[in-house]
Amino acid sequence: MASSLLSLSSPTPSTAAPHRHHLCSHFKGNVRTLKANPCPFPSVKLCHHRTKQGHPLVVLNSAASGVQESSVSNQSVRFRLDNLGPQPGSRKKAKRKGRGHAAGQGGSCGFGMRGQKSRSGPGVRKGFEGGQMPLYRRLPKLRGIAGGMHAGLPKYVPVNLKDIADAGFQEGEEVSLESLKTKGLINPSGRERRLPLKILGDGELSVKLSFKARAFSASAKEKLEAAGCSITVLPGRKKWVKPSVAKNLARAEEYFAKKRAQSESTDSPSA
Repeated sequence: MASSLLSLSSPTPSTAAPHRHHLCSHFKGNVRTLKANPCPFPSVKLCHHRTKQGHPLVVLNSAASGVQESSVSNQSVRFRLDNLGPQPGSRKKAKRKGRGHAAGQGGSCGFGMRGQKSRSGPGVRKGFEGGQMPLYRRLPKLRGIAGGMHAGLPKYVPVNLKDIADAGFQEGEEVSLESLKTKGLINPSGRERRLPLKILGDGELSVKLSFKARAFSASAKEKLEAAGCSITVLPGRKKWVKPSVAKNLARAEEYFAKKRAQSESTDSPSA
């Protein structure tokens, strides 16, 4: 009985061959295009280390050795134009307004429901207050440099007579912009370096000096003339004009000079 069961359960080679020939498979593709799946197990790295017992082989997991590999690879990377980039988190995308309520800025997009500023287009200019008097016109205006104009800017480098007396000038010396700079009495900087000198009359002067300046105050002239000082008024810089304007000015000056000569000639016989 056992032998009959074995004969039924294990077919003979003659009967098994035709049975394998009739087996069918559901795969209908090309066997050549099949690729092996990656191994789900972590890779194993073999390192040769000599231990005290003399065992030459030590097995390390790639997860433990990946930290060392990444640190070494990061140190060897060179900065180039193709691998430069901003720090993570330093750049953010702009809000996409008007893309629906789920986006957070849908509907009116944060510009309100009605009004001129909610419409598309340029809106209103800076400083506009709906037609009322704006703030920059309500504030009082100041004249001169405080108001932003050139009327308050200095036109001269002023020096008083008392400062010149304290500077220690000897008799007969020249007082000018250069001599005052060398004495350390004035030290103009910035825009004042191009300004001329003006003598003011605050103080007294007992030494005869020769003054060369662009302007003198009335009190300074009186005191300098009383002290016997020589005064030289330096000419100012001429304003540049167009050649055509300069020609017309010369013709006008010539015309008025002839008029003055004629008037003087007519007045002399009568006298």
